[in-house]
Amino acid sequence: MSAHRIRILIVDDQTLFRAGLKTLLTTQPNFEVVGEAVNGEEAIRQTALLKPHVVLMDLRMPVLDGVSATRRISQRFPESQVIILTTFEDDELAFDGLRAGAIGYLLKDVSYDKLFEAVHAAARGEHFLQPSITAKVLNEFKRLHRPPQNEDLTYEELTAREVQVLQLTASGASNREIAKKLVLAEGTVKNHLSRIFSKLGVRDRMQAVVKAREIGIIP
Repeated sequence: MSAHRIRILIVDDQTLFRAGLKTLLTTQPNFEVVGEAVNGEEAIRQTALLKPHVVLMDLRMPVLDGVSATRRISQRFPESQVIILTTFEDDELAFDGLRAGAIGYLLKDVSYDKLFEAVHAAARGEHFLQPSITAKVLNEFKRLHRPPQNEDLTYEELTAREVQVLQLTASGASNREIAKKLVLAEGTVKNHLSRIFSKLGVRDRMQAVVKAREIGIIP
């Protein structure tokens, strides 16, 4: 994805916010804002027409809300990844958006760097949650997916470095932040995460953290 421009669709019912966000995103040479939508129904039509890599989706909009639009886009256009971008730090909205298929959840006060990083991560198919809601979301997913008491929780032992990477992942740190903290190359962090996923039998960062908490690797 890094060798190509990332196609972005902005979905929000506020004209000034869409204009400001478009101006901000176009400062990045590998971002291309291919379209805008003012509600969920229009977002679905635009996704079908424009085939964006990333959809930045508000939640509370007329005609069709962001959660419903996210669910339909995720089902019909799985190649388009949805990031919820909203004003509301609402636990239920966050869970509903992620259950609907969103790959990320950000508040509109997020820093520019975090927004750009989230778009890059989504284009690679990686989850990205703003640190302020990461713990809430993980605790809820852990509660919903708590295994039966007799379930076999055996796993291949993680190395000390892999545990460090997992702990930082649980805190909401991105690959770049983990690399800086542990003085590693970002590619090395990705390799560690791949091995962690394999050892724990999971598919992504969120599942890895939930599984690690279930079996006591991290608190």
